[in-house]
Amino acid sequence: MDSALAEFSGQGYGASSINTICAAQNISKGIVYHYFATKDALFLACVEECFRRLTDYIRENLSQEGGTPEAQLRDYFALRTAFFREAPVYQRIFCDAVVAPPVHLRREIQAGKADFDALNLKILEDILRPLPLRPDVSRADVMETFRQFQDFINIRCQMTDTDGRAFALREESCQKALNILLYGVVKREES
Repeated sequence: MDSALAEFSGQGYGASSINTICAAQNISKGIVYHYFATKDALFLACVEECFRRLTDYIRENLSQEGGTPEAQLRDYFALRTAFFREAPVYQRIFCDAVVAPPVHLRREIQAGKADFDALNLKILEDILRPLPLRPDVSRADVMETFRQFQDFINIRCQMTDTDGRAFALREESCQKALNILLYGVVKREES
């Protein structure tokens, strides 16, 4: 798995090779195929590990004290950034799974990151709970709009981040988009 994580992290799904994964650890392809029937199965195992570890990390480290919505957003995105700083091997796998998943694996990737997506929704719901929304806007509307913002940011990142180094900027963009979504663009009077 370590060799597979390194290969998928370094090369992305498309350019990765079972031969390279085996050569890095001096293991036979037969051993790999004994545990993983295909390159797809091995990649999906790496994706699932990435999202499981990220989700566990956020759950273990997210403050339960609440705080202002702004502080909750800042803390959440800081945790995501800290996780990838501590475990950089997962960053490219995360981005590939979120931004540009192999088309034929999209359904399996969605399933592999379902707990992470559920945690994100819970965190957003917790942030929204004490906030008064306009009567014509539901919490579901806010969550769907944020998902659309994230999709746009992910696509933009995919198109402009040719060397995979703009992850921190992507995270900052997501945080800023959510802040704008929640508070708009008009300066608020401090009370």
